[in-house]
Formats: sequence, structure tokens, C-alpha cells
Amino acid sequence: MKVLICASECVPFAKTGGLADVVGSLPKALRALDVDVRVIMPKYKLIDYSYIKNMEHVCDFELLLGAERMYCGIDSLTVDGVRFYFVDNLALFSQDMLYTGDEREGVRFVFFCRAVLECLPKIGFIPDVLHLNDWQTGLVSALLCGQYRHRDEYRDVKTVYTIHNLRFQGLFAWEFIKRLTGLDDSWYDPERLEFYGLCSMMKAGIVFSDRVTTVSPTYAEEICSSYMGERLDGLLTKFKDKLSGILNGIDYSLYDPANDPLLPCGYNVRAKSGKRTAKTALQREFGLAQRQDVAVIGFIARLTSQKGLDLISCVLEDIMEQDVQLVFLGMGEKQYEQMLQNAAQRYAGRLAFRAVLSDKLAHLIYAGSDLFLMPSLFEPCGLSQMIAMRYGSIPVVRETGGLKDSVMPYNKYTDMGTGFSFRNYNAHEMLYTIQHAVRYRQSDPPMWGRLMTRAMKTDFSWAESAKSYLGLYESMTAKETVENEI
Repeated sequence: MKVLICASECVPFAKTGGLADVVGSLPKALRALDVDVRVIMPKYKLIDYSYIKNMEHVCDFELLLGAERMYCGIDSLTVDGVRFYFVDNLALFSQDMLYTGDEREGVRFVFFCRAVLECLPKIGFIPDVLHLNDWQTGLVSALLCGQYRHRDEYRDVKTVYTIHNLRFQGLFAWEFIKRLTGLDDSWYDPERLEFYGLCSMMKAGIVFSDRVTTVSPTYAEEICSSYMGERLDGLLTKFKDKLSGILNGIDYSLYDPANDPLLPCGYNVRAKSGKRTAKTALQREFGLAQRQDVAVIGFIARLTSQKGLDLISCVLEDIMEQDVQLVFLGMGEKQYEQMLQNAAQRYAGRLAFRAVLSDKLAHLIYAGSDLFLMPSLFEPCGLSQMIAMRYGSIPVVRETGGLKDSVMPYNKYTDMGTGFSFRNYNAHEMLYTIQHAVRYRQSDPPMWGRLMTRAMKTDFSWAESAKSYLGLYESMTAKETVENEI
């Protein structure tokens, strides 16, 4: 089985969110299942030089983008046994940020989609499956069907398209996409690429890929509803037979409290004393009162309305009436950054906020917090709740997407569960759930110890998810083999 994973970002080279974590971790798990899996992504100027200097040049060629012939280079690097390819064009990928949110974004990723298909014979790797991710790669499947399928080397290539976040759809004017791709006007049709007067690169991935997946089973159901479907719910319902959800995992080599170099002291499920050390270090780092008896609540996310910041803002005073400390880490919308900065001043010594991206601080929050808050409006999968549980921080989540699939709410009658959850997107439901969790921690330490043990033992490794992806790949290629034999 040969698989090429195509994505706009990937750990350890470039990251803005969970997509990069998935693309960095899934290939290693697939390799363990004897899959010849490789990854292709843009060669951004911002990739650390320690990686760039070790890349090998594989090939270069001219790529036709509209009426312009452009340089396209392919470099390669092997990390942790996985071979990565990098699409090189300095003029397109030299910006200081991965995404700019303007029309230039369309040029970059139409170029990238074209480069993925053009480079396959040149790098000597024709995959059985092209695994595409999010809107930046959605056009690959449309171009494959419309302009490459007639060539012998592309005839049997199958496509899987994974939706990590349906909200970001890659919408551009049709004339712009037509000019760049050479697709004729028959493609600008409601059954193909047209989407409310624009061209949707995400819709291209959904319509023309052989299979469509999301990053959790619940999210696969949610996006078929008008409430969560981002105007694509009708299309997704139409193609429901090829839609499925596979829950993401986390890389246990990166998130292991027993061997985490970013922590002051390691610990595990049998010996948790190192978590107390991490809590003291967290409180010291963020200027909080150093107390073991207080409940520390952690929050790590992009600061957007999706992450439930409006709920927190609504009942923050009520939360702070309890004996708790809050630690926030993240960057995003200015209104939320300002809200948290003001709160940090008002509740100095009890609430702290850092508007930075820092792996070291993130790991310290996972290890040093008692509770981890994720009151998301929607959450396709979410990795933070899984990492938090791995580090013994009990999640408080809203029942949506991957949060619902990964966190089992505590039931006092059965003494089962791995966290606390609330159903509706409501500030006071969230407040009640936080109060409920804090009371349990304060009043019943033995129960809390059992809860931590269950959370830390929950298996969120990529092993099972990788098996599900391999099963999906095999089902597609097996069908093709049978059809060819007939």
C-alpha cells in the first residue's frame, strides 16, 4: 500500500493548529502497519533552517499556472523514518505567516494542488491513495478527475479527503480559479465547484474524492445538519454514503508525562507525585499563589468564538467566586486577548494569561493543571482534551464533535468516566459543570484519584485510528482490483 498525504502544514515543520499534529503523527502510525506512506507540503521560508539545510533536491520543472510558466522544485527530507516532500517556489511560500487570508492564498494553493499531481511521475512515487486534507488540497481531486485521469499513471489513483474544520472552505471567484486551472465553464456548476456564486475548493474535495472523512464520528454526523453544516450540509447529506468519521489520536512520543523534557519532573499513572511538582512550577511561572489545595484550571486554544471565550466572558466573575486559579495560553481575536488581559489585572495572583505560542508553557499547563476547560461551540476533534487526560488533567468540555467522542462524563452512581461535560452552548451550564467538578475535587480526593487514573490510562495513541485509515484505503483499492479482474 502506497499513500501520499497532502497537507498545507505538518509538525515539526510548520503549524497553526491540529491539522499539523495529525499530519505529523499519522504517517508514523501507518508505517508501523507496513504502509509506504509519504507526506507532501509547501516549502515555507519559515521552516526552521536546521531542516532546510538537510533537504535534498529531488527535481524541478516548469509548472503552468494560467498563462504563466512558474518554477516548481521538489525537495525531500526523511524524519523519523517518514519521507517528506516539499514543494518549492520562493515567490509563493516566503510569507512570514502560513496563511494570509487574501486572494494570494488561492494562487499559492492552486499552485500546490497542481504541483502535487505534476510531481508524481517525476519523484517516482505513484501512490495507491492520495490522502488530502482541508480546503488547501481539495482541488487535487477535481484536477485529477478533470485533467489527469486519462493518463495511465494516474488511472488507478484513489483519493481520500479529510475535513479537519468545515468552516474554512477556500472560497474564490470562479474566473480567478478558471484562469489558474484551465478548467472550462462546465465545472462552474452546482453539481461541481459552484458554491453560492463562488468556487469552493473544499466542495471540490467533497464532490470528487472517492471517500470523505472527518476527524471524529460525531463531527461527521453534526456537519450533515444545518446548524453545523456551514451551508454544505445538503451536499454532505447527498454524499453520506462515502462520509465517515475517524477519531484523531495523539503522538505518545511527544506527549508522555513520564519522559517529557519540558517538565520539571516526570510522573506516570502509578507515581503521580511529579504532577504536584509541575503544579508548583506552573504557579511560579505564571505568578499564582503556590498552593496545592486550590483547583488550577487550564485553557490552551486559539482565542476565537469557536473556543467558547464568549461563555467564559459571560460568567468569569462567577467562576472566580470559587477557590480556583485560571491559566490561559493562546493568541487570537483582539477582543478576547483584551478581555483576558483585563481579567489578569483584576484577579492578579489567581488568573494569568500569556498571549504567546509556546510548547514549553503548554506542556507545563497540561501537567500542572487539575482541570482543563474546553467549552467549544464546535470542535471537529480536538487534541487538547486528549493530551490533558494523558497528563492527568481532567477535562471539562461541551458535548460536541471529538470532545463528545473522547470524554466520558463522570457518573457518581457507577464511579465511571474520564471528565465532565455539558450539552448546550450555554454559559451557566458551563459554570455549573465547573462548580460540580471543583466540588468533587475538594470533597472526595479518593474519587478524584480514580478519575485521574482512568483519564491517564485512556488510549489515545494513533494505533487504532491508523488501522481505521488503513482499512479505508484497502477497501478502496480492493474494489478497484475486483473491478479490473472482472
